[in-house]
Amino acid sequence: GFLHYMVDSCEFNSSKLNDIEFTQSYYYNKLEYVRFSSSVGKFVGYTEYGIKNAESWNNGQEVISSRGEKERYCFHNVGIFTESALTKS
Repeated sequence: GFLHYMVDSCEFNSSKLNDIEFTQSYYYNKLEYVRFSSSVGKFVGYTEYGIKNAESWNNGQEVISSRGEKERYCFHNVGIFTESALTKS
C-alpha cells in the first residue's frame, strides 16, 4: 500500500517565542517531499512533486496560515510542557 502522512514539530531551547522553531513535514512512502520551517518562513520542496507544491503553497493562503502555527501551536504547548517539566524536577 501507499502511506501519506504529515508531521508537525516544535523544537525549543526555552519558552521564549524566538527560541522556538515550528516545522511541518509532508511524507509519502517514508520520503519527505515538502517542509515548512518557521526559520525559513516558507515551504521548501525536496522532490519534483514537492517543489511544485511548495511553489503553489508559497503563493497562496497556506504559507500565511503556516507562519502563524509557531505562535498558535508551539508557543502554547511549549509553555505547558515547560511548566509541567519544571514542577516535576
